[in-house]
Amino acid sequence: MSRRKIILIGGMPTVGKSTIAARVAKRLDLPWISTDQIRTLMMTTANKQDYPLLFNADGHTAESYLTTYTADEIATQEIQQADEIWSTIRHFIDSDWVWRDGFVLEGINITPSLVAETYGGNEDIKAVFLSDSDTERTRTVVYTRGLFGPPHETPDALKEKEIEWTHLFDRTIREQIEKTGLPLVEIEKTERDVDRVLIALGHS
Repeated sequence: MSRRKIILIGGMPTVGKSTIAARVAKRLDLPWISTDQIRTLMMTTANKQDYPLLFNADGHTAESYLTTYTADEIATQEIQQADEIWSTIRHFIDSDWVWRDGFVLEGINITPSLVAETYGGNEDIKAVFLSDSDTERTRTVVYTRGLFGPPHETPDALKEKEIEWTHLFDRTIREQIEKTGLPLVEIEKTERDVDRVLIALGHS
């Protein structure tokens, strides 16, 4: 019986995790899914008292959410939300009835600290984290695609806050990478990105 091949891809918002995950999955002939989908499913069944950070944006528009919290608070909430829902994500990863040959799972809720603590030394589960230190590339994504909602619904001043918290989140991921030694790939938004991610995962 062949071993399951599980690939975890984490990193900052706007870096292109979904795009990379889809291309990696195609190259490795695996299905892929996002933690966004797991989180959305959780929100239909979970108790708000048990998972308060899962529902931290409830009742907010993108504008009111970005007005209520500072960039640092938003980045911190995202890291804390990952901790809060990790048990559910871990259950998904560990369940052998989920795509028995393996899969690619990407999302903001996958952090180096959680992966290292849970799966350090597990040769069947490989993780890589994506980063983009180019603020202008982040700005382009936020202004053209949006982050918490359609860009036309968010004032430009608040778009700048979105950019700020995104890079604060990235800084935390980099700090965790330094402690855990897990691979980090600096994304260039070129065709080379997928090859570099596969190399970081141990695939040529």
